[in-house]
Amino acid sequence: MRGRFKVLGRSVVTASVIFAGVALAAPSRAQDAVPPAVEAEVDTALVVSVDVSNSVDERRYQLQMGGIASALEDDGVIDAILSGPQGGIAIAMVVWADKPKTAIPWTVIRNKVDAAAVAEKIRKLPREGGEFTCVASMLRNIADKLVTQIPVKANRVVVDVSGDGSENCNPVEPIQSIRDELIDAGVTINGLPILDGKEKATLEKWYTDNVKGGPSGFVLPAIGFDDFPRAIRQK
Repeated sequence: MRGRFKVLGRSVVTASVIFAGVALAAPSRAQDAVPPAVEAEVDTALVVSVDVSNSVDERRYQLQMGGIASALEDDGVIDAILSGPQGGIAIAMVVWADKPKTAIPWTVIRNKVDAAAVAEKIRKLPREGGEFTCVASMLRNIADKLVTQIPVKANRVVVDVSGDGSENCNPVEPIQSIRDELIDAGVTINGLPILDGKEKATLEKWYTDNVKGGPSGFVLPAIGFDDFPRAIRQK
């Protein structure tokens, strides 16, 4: 269903994303549940959503987490984070398989120390698991539990989804419906499909058709898990 989000305050700004992304474009809608006393704003509220289902073994899990952490320590990414008008981003991380879990709650990054602290937390996250790849359930959780609870005003809201498989949970609510609800609220959804295994030839198109959406949304594939660190830095 659509219409779960309320437009609040001034409209958000959307644009193309370089990992956290800071370049501004034309205004769009989004943002909800901002506390009455907000001390600061950020350029981007970014949700990093990571598949940890059965196909992601320990090595592949570490490649994903290490790649995300290393990106937050990369000088180019730090420059992008700090160069926006508000000089910072808010970031949260979701890990998902059968069920989604918020692994890193909303955290504001405004300098290298902040980024390094988040990177350290990501590297130390205990591995979650699950049998299935429940993409729709993950997006519903992000829509209801994270996008509506951003603790600071954000010029735009971005969700980055990575995984090595398509939806296989037979969701009651179609994934396209949840994606469109997020898009209608002004959220940009980017896909980072990991092309590995039995869906290697088809996953990029599936992400393009079912996950990607919103202003300047894109799909950037990783050619296997070993390529994931490169892809996440490029984003």
